[in-house]
Amino acid sequence: MTELALTPYLPLIRTVPDFPKPGILFKDITPLLQNGDALRAVIDDLAAAVAHLDFDVVVGVESRGFLFAAPLAYKLGKGLALVRKPGKLPAVKLRQEYALEYGTDAMEMHVDALQPGQKALLLDDVLATGGTAMAAATLIERVGGKLAASVFLVELGFLNGRERLSTAPVVSLLQW
Repeated sequence: MTELALTPYLPLIRTVPDFPKPGILFKDITPLLQNGDALRAVIDDLAAAVAHLDFDVVVGVESRGFLFAAPLAYKLGKGLALVRKPGKLPAVKLRQEYALEYGTDAMEMHVDALQPGQKALLLDDVLATGGTAMAAATLIERVGGKLAASVFLVELGFLNGRERLSTAPVVSLLQW
């Protein structure tokens, strides 16, 4: 991928040591979100990065993935579906448990979030070990959708999360 306009905003993603647990180097995007030019560049760069992909709906992963999924869906004229933490969705849902780099968790998705065969663009802020993204991708398939691609603002390449998502293209704007 060619160098994107986001590159000057790389310093706005700070590393917070020992969060949420000792030994984790957390990539904090809140300074980037506070900068209107940076946020606009991220959405524009995400739109450019996925322009060649065939998909019907953007699936945002709780919670930081929502911050990019909603404006991207709006910009591209696509629908938006949500993958949430347990207990947040009000209607009939499916649950998928997964391991992350610092413990275990689960995600849920409404059973009617996607139409059968609908192609979904999975979007989250960070790809680390791939546990969260793989759980979301599994939910997409379980509700009858098809994973068109997985897209991330930041990829922590040294954790090899991309390898777990090999069934569809993986796009990341920034890599560490």
